[in-house]
Amino acid sequence: MRFVIVEDEIRIREGIIKLLNKMNQEYEVVGEAENGEEGLGMIRDAKPDIIITDIKMPVLDGLEMLKKLHEDGYKCKAIVLSAYSEFEYARQAMQLGVTEYLLKPIALNEFAQALEHIQKQLDREHIQKPEQIGTLEQILEGIINGSIILNEEISTFLKNKYQIPKDLQVVLTCFYLGAEYAPMIETIKRKIEAMLKQKPEISYCIIGEAHDRSLLMILYGYEDVTLLERWMQYQLLNEKSKKIHVGIGWTQVSSLQELKDQYESLYQYMDWNIALGDEVIISYPKITKIQTAPCIYPVKIENQIKVDICGNDYAGIVKRMEEFHEYFELGKVYAPKEMKECYVRFLWAVINIATEVGYINEQKLEQQKILELIMGAKTRSELRQVAEMILKLRIEDQEEEKEITHLTVKRAVNLIQEFYSSGITLDEIAEKLNITPEYLGTKFHQELGINFSTYIKNYRMIKAKELLIGTQLKLYEIAEKVGYTDSKYFSKVFKDNFGQLPAEYRKTHK
Repeated sequence: MRFVIVEDEIRIREGIIKLLNKMNQEYEVVGEAENGEEGLGMIRDAKPDIIITDIKMPVLDGLEMLKKLHEDGYKCKAIVLSAYSEFEYARQAMQLGVTEYLLKPIALNEFAQALEHIQKQLDREHIQKPEQIGTLEQILEGIINGSIILNEEISTFLKNKYQIPKDLQVVLTCFYLGAEYAPMIETIKRKIEAMLKQKPEISYCIIGEAHDRSLLMILYGYEDVTLLERWMQYQLLNEKSKKIHVGIGWTQVSSLQELKDQYESLYQYMDWNIALGDEVIISYPKITKIQTAPCIYPVKIENQIKVDICGNDYAGIVKRMEEFHEYFELGKVYAPKEMKECYVRFLWAVINIATEVGYINEQKLEQQKILELIMGAKTRSELRQVAEMILKLRIEDQEEEKEITHLTVKRAVNLIQEFYSSGITLDEIAEKLNITPEYLGTKFHQELGINFSTYIKNYRMIKAKELLIGTQLKLYEIAEKVGYTDSKYFSKVFKDNFGQLPAEYRKTHK
């Protein structure tokens, strides 16, 4: 129990604290005040179980303080301290609902008896008034998240109010909604309630678990758990046909005391939805005995998507990404941990090549977030969403690419991209545009912030990277394709830019 002590004599306050510590180590003094005004604010903030207050105090006396609390609707238990001459005050205290008052000096046995009386009152009120403990949903949610301990008081309340003994077997079903938790929770809840109307003999409680982005359904009062599981599977899989993409887990709990541990065990295995698909209910502990096939990484698909990225083939990239997803959906059962590791390897290969050749902007990548999303995924759709995040970076990057406003510079850039492989120069482009090289060079630098020679060299180097990674062409062929007639000079420029010779770079990224 938690106490606030309001007493203007420090010696008496300290004596009360010592008594409380001797009587029960679980007693906690959460506040001390030397007058009623100070005590009023402290009690409103700390919300103790019991107030111990003197009557006569400066500024605001104990009875006035209790009266204000009573008017505010605060129904905290109080022990009032008084002298023989203050019995009339004690009578007034009784009118404010105070049933325990002690004469000074305080006797230990009388103090203990007063606390015992209050404890019994609190126990009776908890059983009689469910709002003091909470609703069934609040109690079960508290047990699951660990904020409520299933003690004798709560066990008695559940038995008397809901006919739920603490050793009652229950079924716990977890509906994992992930990112759809907030928008879908009410819809899923209504569908579950409509389904359970077919079984009026079964009692249930539905709880939202926001931290795990899941909806929990607790069933009790059933006769045969095997028949119930079959019925539930049929009903829930029919819901699947309506395209409600949620992961579903199922377990039986032998008593309410084990609800928290059993839920944590079930939730740990919810990522088996990745391996089995959302057309299967994850039943714990059956899932622990499942046999899996070795998960072999699809190197061929990785090599093909590298070629597509280097070729700036967005349709090809999307196709390879879909092939990668489908690779794990061809009937074999793989351990979800191994599947996630494959996704990390594959998507990191995509990210590395795409940033290397300038296909996506590395600064826009949140690699730690991507890793967390993959390893924390519970469903196949979540893994697909991570891949889509990476693909969208390219589209967004194109949309946000610096706009070239000067028409002449825009035409020059288009000519560079069209004729870079022929070794086109500033003079040749200026001649095509019918302007002087000096004018073109000046406008180019003003618009793009770099000079013409740097821009065309950088563009050729990006194309060289793409060809080194995405093709089997020989080095002299690549040099020619990006506008260099001398392959040795091409190699020198490449090393100056990237710190590796072209052959070394190709070996590194294959």
